[in-house]
Amino acid sequence: MSKKLFLQAIVKFVLGVLLVGLLVFLPAGTLYFFHGWLFMGILFIPMFVAGLVMMAKNPKLLESRLNAKEKQMDQSLVVKLSGLMFLAGFIVAGLDFRFGWFPLPKSVSIGATVVFLAAYVLYAEVLRENTYLSRTIEVQENQR
Repeated sequence: MSKKLFLQAIVKFVLGVLLVGLLVFLPAGTLYFFHGWLFMGILFIPMFVAGLVMMAKNPKLLESRLNAKEKQMDQSLVVKLSGLMFLAGFIVAGLDFRFGWFPLPKSVSIGATVVFLAAYVLYAEVLRENTYLSRTIEVQENQR
């Protein structure tokens, strides 16, 4: 494990938490937004744990997962557009809380949380099975 990789991972993680927190809670107009905190928890706690596991067991995989620079123009456009969609989703969630546009039953929040965590477990299994899983499309040395 290199100190540089550790610092890069921690900085990206903290910046991600801050950015998503701002995008959710500023439009909400308050920090008293339970579903915002729930979302932050189910998004970032498993992400942090996965990062620690990758740091300990497969630092090369963590390094490739942190590399988000797409070299192909078409794929780069897809990444940028999907990023805009995520940003809009965070902002709309905060605005929805502030203005009460679409109140959901508690059962929907619980169900969505369970599905999200199950998806994270599947993602962790993919990372465990495929050590060549980088964020960009590339062929790596010795890749099968």
